[in-house]
Amino acid sequence: MVDIDPPSGPSASEEETPTRRTRVVVIGAGFGGIGTAVRLKQSGIDDFVVLERAAEPGGTWQVNTYPGAQCDIPSILYSFSFAPNPNWTRLYPLQPEIYDYLRDCVHRFGLTGHFHCNQDVTEASWDEHAQIWRVHTSETVWEAQFLVAATGPFSAPATPDLPGLESFRGQMFHTAAWNHDHDLRGERIAVVGTGASAVQIIPRLQPLADTLTVFQRTPTWILPHPDQPMTGWPSTLFERVPLVQRLARKGLDLLQEALVPGFVYKPSLLEGLAALGRAHLRRQVRDRELRAKLLPHYAFGCKRPTFSNTYYPALASSNVEVVTDGIVEVQERGVLTADGTLREVDTIVMGTGFRMGDNPSFDIIRGKDGRSLAQTWNGSAEAFLGTTISGFPNFFMILGPNSVVYTSQVVTIEAQVEYIVSCILQMDQRGIGSIDVRAEVQREFVRATDRRLTTSVWNAGGCSSYYLVDGGRNYTFYPGFNRSFRARTKRADLAHYSHVEPVSPTALATARETVRSR
Repeated sequence: MVDIDPPSGPSASEEETPTRRTRVVVIGAGFGGIGTAVRLKQSGIDDFVVLERAAEPGGTWQVNTYPGAQCDIPSILYSFSFAPNPNWTRLYPLQPEIYDYLRDCVHRFGLTGHFHCNQDVTEASWDEHAQIWRVHTSETVWEAQFLVAATGPFSAPATPDLPGLESFRGQMFHTAAWNHDHDLRGERIAVVGTGASAVQIIPRLQPLADTLTVFQRTPTWILPHPDQPMTGWPSTLFERVPLVQRLARKGLDLLQEALVPGFVYKPSLLEGLAALGRAHLRRQVRDRELRAKLLPHYAFGCKRPTFSNTYYPALASSNVEVVTDGIVEVQERGVLTADGTLREVDTIVMGTGFRMGDNPSFDIIRGKDGRSLAQTWNGSAEAFLGTTISGFPNFFMILGPNSVVYTSQVVTIEAQVEYIVSCILQMDQRGIGSIDVRAEVQREFVRATDRRLTTSVWNAGGCSSYYLVDGGRNYTFYPGFNRSFRARTKRADLAHYSHVEPVSPTALATARETVRSR
């Protein structure tokens, strides 16, 4: 367990919530929050807190504990460049190992005292007069010059609004809220969805279930899984010669970069991977009817592809049925589909992904005009370099709109954190109190991004995915190589921002009294 310093001051039950002052508030303690904390401390900025709603740091890898949870990026690349781990046991790490790695980073870099867990942020608002952020939890109001949202895109499970769902009498839970106390052995189990989480959980459920019914709306491209153990000589070599691990990371990074031309510029370059996926399906599924259900009819990469050597064999098992008819409603004892069939089940597992475009955190963060991120974006998230948003001074977002490069998201996080630290240090050097990205700068970034993504496989691949908003805009990806993104975020250009001088202590004290008297 990570030891967490409890907030000081009066308890939340007292009439007035205590107010505490810090330089930087970071919301979220996953890769983004921990990476931000490390770089702040390394840069000499020690006055910061990380607020985490869960009991421990770890982010999505603390929450997603379903059986078989595994990263689909190699462990050497899905880790901080400044904190290599020579002791990964697998090429593609499982959830417990990533979780342990993140907690170890908190200890290794002396961050424990900065983390405040079991602190759910209920509101974060910018005070234009005082030039500060006020961040509310149930126990404390934090006043800070800077706010970093490291809440992550996979922090709010999405449950489909199916008619009659509340009437179901059996067990129901999402893969991101796994019920480990419920025994699934011998049950009639339904899995709704066939995305990355479902691909991992279905092979674990099939041997346990009496019957397993998989409700598939759209098939997923599946490739052979290249996972293998890393124990033995690879671990020994990495530990004794750290340069080898750095070179391996660089090689994997270049391999991921080699896919960018196909994903962003010319999707026909991905046909080789599509052929590999079709061959993998033919080899593992002999039944033609089932094979037809499982073959995607959109371009490879349009939706998130994944790896598995066990998914297709599980679906081909005698106790498994793949249903492609749409769900009409959920009834007390089962699921009714459009073909009129009621399939009785004991447990429903939702493998339905996350609330990407309408994450609840967008409702609680309010900028200088009092409008929330959700109101400002109105269903189409936009930002500059995926990191700053016009109208939200001194606010930075990790893995924000159009920041994702086609590699490990940790690469994106490190680039964004470098940009954040660059902003803060330059502001200190020049005596600037706050910065707000100019609206025309953000608009030009969005226009250029939209233009370059027009021919990408995500936009033109013939599918509907969580990468796109309802209007079809791709708000997820950066349109190019990660080297380009890292170059643009290495040092902030404050000419892109409007500046405000620091607020005097007297004005700040007056603003505090005004807030308290409301």
